[in-house]
Amino acid sequence: MDPTLKLLAFLILALANIRPIKSDFSHCEKVVKNWAFSSLQQRVKEDKHTLRDLLFFLHVPRTGGRTYFHCFLKRLYANAQECPRSYDKLRFDPRKQECRLLTTHDDYSMMSKLPKEKTSVVTILRNPVDRIFSTYEFSIEVAARFLVHPNLTSATKMVGRLRPGATGVSTLDIWPWKYLVPWMREDLFARRDARKRMGSIDIKRNNPYNMEEMVMPLQEYINDPRAHELVHNGETFQVAGLTNNSYFAESHEVRCCVQKHKILGEHILEVAKKRLDDMLYVGLTEDHRESATMFANLVGAQVISQALTDNSSMESAANSKSEQQGSSHAESLPDNDDNQDSTSDHKADEIGSTKDLEEKKETMTVGKLMEAYEGCMSSLRKTQSRRRKSSLKRISPANFSKEDRSRVSEVVIQQIRSLNHLDLELYKYAQEIFAKQHKHVVEKLSSMEAESMFNNLGGITMWKFFSSAMCIVVLLALLFLFVNARRRMSKVKI
Repeated sequence: MDPTLKLLAFLILALANIRPIKSDFSHCEKVVKNWAFSSLQQRVKEDKHTLRDLLFFLHVPRTGGRTYFHCFLKRLYANAQECPRSYDKLRFDPRKQECRLLTTHDDYSMMSKLPKEKTSVVTILRNPVDRIFSTYEFSIEVAARFLVHPNLTSATKMVGRLRPGATGVSTLDIWPWKYLVPWMREDLFARRDARKRMGSIDIKRNNPYNMEEMVMPLQEYINDPRAHELVHNGETFQVAGLTNNSYFAESHEVRCCVQKHKILGEHILEVAKKRLDDMLYVGLTEDHRESATMFANLVGAQVISQALTDNSSMESAANSKSEQQGSSHAESLPDNDDNQDSTSDHKADEIGSTKDLEEKKETMTVGKLMEAYEGCMSSLRKTQSRRRKSSLKRISPANFSKEDRSRVSEVVIQQIRSLNHLDLELYKYAQEIFAKQHKHVVEKLSSMEAESMFNNLGGITMWKFFSSAMCIVVLLALLFLFVNARRRMSKVKI
């Protein structure tokens, strides 16, 4: 073929390939911008610092939310006030259900199902690099529990037999672990089978994050398409409402466009920032102690106050819920038995008596809440630590620790940062919000202290006035008696 014709054919093919790329970007840009614009137009609440009727705890995985739920929220809300647990999909009608607390790994799109004007949202964010490490470690930790089985088939069959009649919530039912754990479970069994075939092998023990004979190396994990879909920029997508568990119809297309064209992520980031701005509370995993104190004062104090003001109405609501729960909850569950709500949880809800409800409300204070939190957190961490050690023994010497993290190469760390660029920006913004919250709490507490001091000073002033008045009265009485006595003495002398 003539060289000129070859060049012409090449240029035609090149142009044909460029057009779809440009067309795809234009389409994606339009889709993402339209979604972001409509999301940013939503009206912001007038006073975001005021607790509404329903508290929605948007639990971002691996941020310490489990501790907040068990050590804060379970002490503030009675069983009867918790919404039916919805780990994989909504299992109740939020507009009809009279509950006060919803805790879930669902993303912000859940708000489309809730009464917005009556709902407050709280969440916790974590340094993205640390969250990726923690997600990787937890995926492997839970998957390693299945290594007690002789093979993957046995483990899978056992799970299938247990889940229909399970009395508790399985990690395999919770997003995103229902995707990540089976992936790691399959990988662990494959590597164990490979070790058996190879016989005795020399395992390098210096870096558990790159111990391919035992577990999937961290770098391989972060580059897998499943990690791109479920893990990277997970905080931004969850706060924006765009995970693969979203209730927004356009979420899949928007998410795919952002993953394909990195520059479009800025629009999603702006939406996520706005969501945080409108929340009642935003905590930080790294500033643990300060976050907990702030939560107790910003959220806990209002829950306690709210409970005290509507004590009588809550009593009737609790009784009504106990009577109706059997029928209403049965309707909210699907036809099959694949549900997360444990039997014990149902019974606890039904037994959640008014007495239990009132005890939590009438005896709880912010001080007592923090005291209970400290004890609960310590106990919970010990339990989690024991379970973690037990699981990781099955893949020893791949025992992860903070010290081991420091051995991960800077190349991998930078790659994690690059893959989570949206989360890094959102985390910085969350830190700014956290600082503002801190200032708000300090001003609030200072105002309360000043008011208390004023009241005390007022009491002292009144007491001083009363004491002075009494002294004057006594002195006048004594003077009157003295004058009368002198007059009588004068009359006697005459």
